[in-house]
Amino acid sequence: MTRRSCAIYATGIVSAHLLIVGIALVVAQVFQTMIHERLKKEFTLTEASQVFESWKNPPPPVYMEYYFFNVTNPKEFLAGGKAAVQQIGPYTYREYRPRENISFLENGTKIYALNPKSFVFVPEKSVGNPEVDIVRTVNIPFVAVMNELSSYSFFLRTGISMYIKSLGVDLFLTRTVHEVLWGFKDPLLTKLHTMRSEVDEYFGLMWKKNGTHEGEFVFHTGVENYLDYGKIDTWNGMRKMNWWSSNQSNMINGTDGAVFHPLINRNELLYIFAADLCRSIHLAYVEDVEVKGIQAYRFAPPSDVLMSPKENPTNEGFCVPAGDCLGTGVLKVSVCREGAPIVVSFPHFYQADPMYINAIDGLSPNKDEHETYLDLQPTSGVPIRACKRAQLNIILKRVQGFPSTRFLNETIFPIMFVNETATIDDDSASQMRTLLLIVTLVSNFPLLIVGMGIILLLVLVVLFCRNRQKKSEVKRIDFTEAFHSLTTTKDETAYTQVSDKPDDPSQSATSQPKRNGSYIAMSPVEAQKC
Repeated sequence: MTRRSCAIYATGIVSAHLLIVGIALVVAQVFQTMIHERLKKEFTLTEASQVFESWKNPPPPVYMEYYFFNVTNPKEFLAGGKAAVQQIGPYTYREYRPRENISFLENGTKIYALNPKSFVFVPEKSVGNPEVDIVRTVNIPFVAVMNELSSYSFFLRTGISMYIKSLGVDLFLTRTVHEVLWGFKDPLLTKLHTMRSEVDEYFGLMWKKNGTHEGEFVFHTGVENYLDYGKIDTWNGMRKMNWWSSNQSNMINGTDGAVFHPLINRNELLYIFAADLCRSIHLAYVEDVEVKGIQAYRFAPPSDVLMSPKENPTNEGFCVPAGDCLGTGVLKVSVCREGAPIVVSFPHFYQADPMYINAIDGLSPNKDEHETYLDLQPTSGVPIRACKRAQLNIILKRVQGFPSTRFLNETIFPIMFVNETATIDDDSASQMRTLLLIVTLVSNFPLLIVGMGIILLLVLVVLFCRNRQKKSEVKRIDFTEAFHSLTTTKDETAYTQVSDKPDDPSQSATSQPKRNGSYIAMSPVEAQKC
């Protein structure tokens, strides 16, 4: 066997083995299963897992951008006209949110933690100085008092209204951004504090929220089931809330938005419990995106999350009392927040009924600036970019006994909205890209084997064809040489003619002898002399 033949046979054998092994691995999905099992094991809230430290101390910086709606025509609005507002902001704060008081429960299947948040002003990301800039907005303590007195007698309301007027308190107030956000001593609340000590004399949209937490959480670690990774088991000791009017609305579903299970697919709904909204919301797949070279799935709340119960009956449970429902795009949360009739929505009433948008001049909702979304890396489930956007509003309407409200048209009035953003940092993004490259190579290793088998199969075909061609050329050369040899032999062969006639005596002795007419053998025969 020649070397060429040995090479052909060896190539064929190796190619066949690679194809058989590669196809078997692809069909059995051995490497994909191995990677998936590894991910399920690593993405657990245990001290041994690689993700525990990042869950405990989130590395990406989180920024809170506050935007306020400055009221530009308070007199016209109080006279029954349409309110006009002007957006000012952002006033940006860096948010720090480490997990504290961590303890494992029930053999490590659950974990208890507090999540206090603290805020530090970031001037380079802000439009101005919050301690200097002024904003005119709705006087929420005043509205809260009116709302509380709405069930009292007309004469009592009238008397209290006159007293409040003497304090210089009106439906709108003018304060610095810092005061409205982080608190100031309100004259009306101060008077109430002297009568009822439990009433705080300070008011601010973020009053007492710097350095405090949103409640006590118990999370599933994901040890028993990777799909439960990071899901909330209880909040403030509750597995469900009791504010809303249906069991479904009171459910505490999903995570707190910081983590999600690995191996996310496009068809599933992701649930988040938002303590500031007093409810759980779901997010659905929107599109594929890329963040710092990392492929991700974008999930966002669909329009049915805040849809009117007339269009989405499952939201009827959020009407409190039952049947007292608002329109699409808004949610009354005063049931879990004592005091004023607070309503939440997306910024500028994005995805809300046009009647709320048209009631205020100066609003312009759009998807790019006002949509809430999460960009998740599907293999690991890690959020690599997030924008949580929510708007705080208050219901303003006529209250008998308060003359300043007698011309008001009932309006859901915007106060401010917040844009909570986080994007994976460069170091974490680099580590993520390396991890995904390794996962991709390992997962596709069977395909690499199949590819090598196909390449060797093509080499085998080339070698086989060239070998056939070589053999054909050799046969052609042998045939040509044989034919040439045969024709050469015939040309050089002579036949001797034998004659019975005597030789011509005149023939010279040196002359060629005569041949007879017979062919004797295959060589010349010389005539015999007498």
